[in-house]
Amino acid sequence: MATAEAEAQRARRLPVARALTMGEELCDGRTVCVGGWVKTGRVQGKGAFAFVELNDGSCASNLQVIVESELRPLADVTPTGTCLVIEGQMKRTPEGTKQPVELRATRIRHVGPCDPQTYPIAKTRMGPEFLRTVMHLRPRTNLISAVTRIRSNLAAATHRYFHDNGFVYVHTPIITTSDCEGAGEMFQVTTLLSQAENAAPKPSDEQLHAMKKDVEEQGNCVRTAKKEKNANIAQEIEKLESLKERLKISETALTCEGGIPRCQDGSIDYTQDFFGKPSFLTVSGQLQAEMYACALTNVYTFGPTFRAENSNTIRHLAEFWMIEPELAFADLTDDMDCAEEYVKYCCRWLLEHCMEDMKFFERFVDKTCVDRLKLVADTPFGRVSYTECIEILLENIEQAKVTFKNPVEWGIDLATEHEKYLADTVFKKPIIVYNYPKDIKAFYMRLNDDERTVAAMDLLVPKVGELIGGSQREERLDVLERRLKECGLPEDPYQWYLDLRRYGTVPHAGFGLGFERLVLFTTGLENIRESIPLPRWPDHADF
Repeated sequence: MATAEAEAQRARRLPVARALTMGEELCDGRTVCVGGWVKTGRVQGKGAFAFVELNDGSCASNLQVIVESELRPLADVTPTGTCLVIEGQMKRTPEGTKQPVELRATRIRHVGPCDPQTYPIAKTRMGPEFLRTVMHLRPRTNLISAVTRIRSNLAAATHRYFHDNGFVYVHTPIITTSDCEGAGEMFQVTTLLSQAENAAPKPSDEQLHAMKKDVEEQGNCVRTAKKEKNANIAQEIEKLESLKERLKISETALTCEGGIPRCQDGSIDYTQDFFGKPSFLTVSGQLQAEMYACALTNVYTFGPTFRAENSNTIRHLAEFWMIEPELAFADLTDDMDCAEEYVKYCCRWLLEHCMEDMKFFERFVDKTCVDRLKLVADTPFGRVSYTECIEILLENIEQAKVTFKNPVEWGIDLATEHEKYLADTVFKKPIIVYNYPKDIKAFYMRLNDDERTVAAMDLLVPKVGELIGGSQREERLDVLERRLKECGLPEDPYQWYLDLRRYGTVPHAGFGLGFERLVLFTTGLENIRESIPLPRWPDHADF
């Protein structure tokens, strides 16, 4: 009972962010409890006490804690990385000091020791390349913890924006048999490889003949047992079934190469696979979201997507998150309006809720990041056709204002350098480029009357280039069937998608936003591998 009463009287742990926000309000003699990891610790007063900077990840700032040597040997509580749970009283600090309050420790409830000789996270700044080698500890650094809080807030802003605007959140599947982009760079999901490791060896002709003979003889035994009403009929039938199963496995092994079942033409027999057909990790939830938009009007999906692109650039990941809204009763203009409103909302959210972290990025990563958020939040986006963009680029090249590594002509897919130049230099603000050539866009984008372009749009932003890609979807059944053929895609896997046009077709539109690129845009980070907690790229899938 005494222990229970003592537990009840213990101060409940207060996040560091809340302790700092409440500040002097807590300086009334009450006991305050905080927990966190030591950023720095220094012994003062000839070993009488120590100043410990404690951070629990709830904010960028540390809480200064004064620990006297009577409570605990100071060598136990000062090493960087040590975990502490401390009770004490908040006190006002002398005027002019960094923080208005500090914690005077009266009790140490927990010490998670950290060996300073082997702890890889130093007090000084470390490069992102090194931090990727200690992925499990890098969340304790100022950079990654700030990125994570920004990412969390952008996710919260996303859900808030779409919820407040009447969108329904739909969880689309990660495993799919559809290739939304038609790009073919997908991770395959199969159980055939694991089955191959345990596959039966190919039988010889003699072995196969012997097994067939065993089945035939046992079949005769069963027929005799039935005729004579033998008491052991059940055991005889069980033995027959076992022999048949052994024969089936052996006959299947004859069709396998390397343990993988094959069809007569040598192709892989996917009917033997878990899903009975080729299956993949999704590159997009768009097509499935369209199902629900054609019933619930406005929906969005927000989840992980995958692309097996063997790329090591600073802009590509094998696993990334996508935000994909779909709007029924909408055209390309509605789509562009929604994209602009959403991005502006996210920028305003960070300016209102995350200024401490944004100031960190402004100081250490990109001096223009806060001003960029303000610009985007307050400035109407430019809107310009693809054809006009090509003309602008060609004119600037002709006037020797710029040179590009990638050629510029009508019909190309704009490269990142073209996109950044348009957003950073020409327009100096976000722009939406629309009406792209049909040959560089996906089959589901609505064909324009000129038969050369589709009602597609890309949002280009300073620093990043393309942030959003979207389109009005093709709602005309005959045109969609024609586009599938033009893109070399079989109709059969998309029959359900065509059904949405057969039965109550509706004009609709949508877009996709790569969440990690939104993090790069808002923070000014250069490498996308810092924008996600555990990045996946070629040869890297640890943890």
